[in-house]
Amino acid sequence: MSSNTSFFGDMLTSIAERGRALLDRTNRVSGATKAATLVERCEQLLSGRGEASGVALATDILDRYARMKTGERIAFFEALAETFGPDRARLEKAIESYARTGSDAAAAEIHLASEPRRQELFRRFNLAPGATLSLVRMRENLMDALVLRRDLAAVDRDFGHLFSSWFNRGFLVLRRIDWSTPANVLEKIIRYEAVHAIRDWNDLRARVDSPDRRCYAFFHPALVDEPLIFVEVALTKDIPGAIAPVLDQAREHLEPEKATTAVFYSISNCQRGLGGVSFGNFLIKQVVEEISREIPSLSTFVTLSPVPGFRAWLDAERKAENALGLSAADKETLKSLDTPDWSEKAEARDALAPVLGAAAAYYFLVARTNKGKPIDPVARFHLGNGARLERINPMGDLSAKGISQAASLMVNYRYVLSDIEKNHEAFAGKGEVVASAAVKKLLKAEANGRSLVPIP
Repeated sequence: MSSNTSFFGDMLTSIAERGRALLDRTNRVSGATKAATLVERCEQLLSGRGEASGVALATDILDRYARMKTGERIAFFEALAETFGPDRARLEKAIESYARTGSDAAAAEIHLASEPRRQELFRRFNLAPGATLSLVRMRENLMDALVLRRDLAAVDRDFGHLFSSWFNRGFLVLRRIDWSTPANVLEKIIRYEAVHAIRDWNDLRARVDSPDRRCYAFFHPALVDEPLIFVEVALTKDIPGAIAPVLDQAREHLEPEKATTAVFYSISNCQRGLGGVSFGNFLIKQVVEEISREIPSLSTFVTLSPVPGFRAWLDAERKAENALGLSAADKETLKSLDTPDWSEKAEARDALAPVLGAAAAYYFLVARTNKGKPIDPVARFHLGNGARLERINPMGDLSAKGISQAASLMVNYRYVLSDIEKNHEAFAGKGEVVASAAVKKLLKAEANGRSLVPIP
């Protein structure tokens, strides 16, 4: 793949250089100035000039954009929103034609005319060498601007629409990451790890080169050596309830053929500009197929997942006068969380564990967002992929990050291949959180004199 990509990249670069020379000659003949604005160049790119000049224009525009400051970039996004929307005259004419004739051709013309001009502009940008990554980075800039400029949302939707096609699953390549992987890719694995930080190269090697560990990533041919998403896998005999033993570099290694359980303990998206483009569900399913072929003894596939929103929800419940998920006694017990060193005291951990477990069951099975979805984003991801909530693990992550984000809580989601479709339909169609009997029992149990909402 790398040699082919390099060949076509060199070819595009050569075309761009010839086109740039052609542009310079054209500008001298026509008297056009070299101070033409970026928007003017975009109009030129859309005007349908030759291939060489098109590649050169796209390259020039992206180069100019890369040198812009934040305010200039926002002004460019404003122009994309205001100037490069649908061709209104063409669209009105198409609508009038359809109203008059009702023909399929007129309907097709409405479809074509309603597409914003900036979508075709982005396609032409993508002619330039290395343009795909440049456009992903451009969208990252746009996402930063959207925090205060919601009027630019239409531009973001167009990026998302095109990226969902450009990064279709059919174009993705699964590669195993190990110690023989090029160093520039390994460096990016360290940098992009978003769940459990990789401390150093020794830590990385323990995760990708140990006999009982695996790491896989999706790549796209247009983004050479830029992982899109990667997953780290531990091969074990049992379902783990805590992350520290999984990450322990001094642990005793398990021979792969003796493993029965594959544990997905970290999934990290690498390209923020591809937000909204789903890779994770495909990645997990393909990795399950890959390691099942390699290690036939594997029969259980689970995650060991963080619960990033649990602490914030728990703190809000503690402050609420009429909290539905906590009793007065629970709130009293949970005061221990305000003590900085509580995680180092066995007595505090033992007292907190059952209260955190029951509260977490309520958090997952009952609590909902304003849109009726589970509060936790990781839960929405795995449940939407057809997993079931298998086990709740208080004290699963006693790191500073685990305590601040989740009050130490971690959970296991289980992927049973024969149930994935059924579980997905239950969640997508009815909003049902498919959970094990053990998780449901936590919610049914009476604690401190109160009975929580029963789950059938």
